[in-house]
Amino acid sequence: MSELEQQTSTKKSGLNTLVVILLLAGIGVMTFLWSSTRSELSESNEQMAMMESMLSEYTGEVTKDLSSDLKNMLETYNALEKKAKEQGDLNAEQAAEIDAQRTQIKELLDKVERGKWTAAELAKMRRENETLRNIMKGYVHQIDSLNTLNLKLTSDLDQTRTELTTTTSERDTYKQTAEESAARVKEGSKLQAYGFSSGALRSKLNSTTTATDKAKNTVQIKSSFSIGANPIADKGNKAVYMQITKPDGTIFQSRTSNVVSTDQGSVAYSDKKDVDYTGEAVSMAIYYDLRGEEAQKGNYTVKIYCDGTLIGKDSFTLK
Repeated sequence: MSELEQQTSTKKSGLNTLVVILLLAGIGVMTFLWSSTRSELSESNEQMAMMESMLSEYTGEVTKDLSSDLKNMLETYNALEKKAKEQGDLNAEQAAEIDAQRTQIKELLDKVERGKWTAAELAKMRRENETLRNIMKGYVHQIDSLNTLNLKLTSDLDQTRTELTTTTSERDTYKQTAEESAARVKEGSKLQAYGFSSGALRSKLNSTTTATDKAKNTVQIKSSFSIGANPIADKGNKAVYMQITKPDGTIFQSRTSNVVSTDQGSVAYSDKKDVDYTGEAVSMAIYYDLRGEEAQKGNYTVKIYCDGTLIGKDSFTLK
C-alpha cells in the first residue's frame, strides 16, 4: 500500500470514530432528555392528581349546585307554563319555545349527573346553565309583564266598574230624587174638588127644575163643587168628568163611548164639562139628563175626574 493510500485510510478511520462518538453522545443526550421529560411528566401527573384531589370537593359542590339549579329551573318553567295557560297568556309559539328550553335543561341535567367532571368541564356547564337561566328569566319577565298588564286591566276594569257602580248609584239616587220630586210636584199639582152639593132634580111646570129626593120624580142629576186654587197646576182649558154610580153598581152614561183614561185605568163617565182653569179657585156644576130613564131608589156615588185623576167625590140618596 502506498503512503497516500495509508493516509486516506487513516483519515476515514478517524472520521468513523468521530461519528460513532457523536452518535453515542446524541443517544446519551436523548436518553437524558427522555428521562428528564418522563420525570417531569410523572411529576406533572402527580401534581394534576393532587390538584384534582384538592378540587374534587369543590367540583362535587359545583355539581350539586348545578343539578339543584337546573331542577329549580325545570320547576320554574313548569309553574310558569301552568300559570300562563291559566291566564291565557301563552300562545303556541311560546309553548314550543318553552318546551325546547326545558329539553335543553333536561339534557344538561343528565350530563351533570352522569359522572365526575373536571373543573374546566364544570365551568363550561356552568356557562351553559347561566345561558339557560338568562333565557328563562326572559320568559319569566315576559309572562310577568303580561300578568302585570292583565292585573292592570283588571284593576282598571274594577275601577271602571266601581266608577260605573258609583255613577249608577248616583244616577239612581238622582233619578229617585227626581222621581220623588216629580211625584211631589205631580201630587201637589193635582186639583182638588170640594164644597160638593150633589142630588136629583125634578121638573117644574114652568120648565125649570128643583131638588128632589124622590127617585120617581128625578129627571136630572146635578153635582156642584169648587176646584181649589193651585199655582203649580197646569193652566188652561180642562175637561172635568162626572161619573154617577147607581145603587145597583152600574154607571149612568149618555153614550157608551164615554170613557176617559185615568191613573186608575179607563173609567166610564156620565157627562163632562170644560173649564178654563187659571190657577185660581173656580166653581162649577155638571148635569146629567136621564132622558126618560127611571132612577133607582138607594145610594148614589158621584166622582169627579180631571187631568186623569180623581179630584173629589160625593154621594146622595133617593127614596
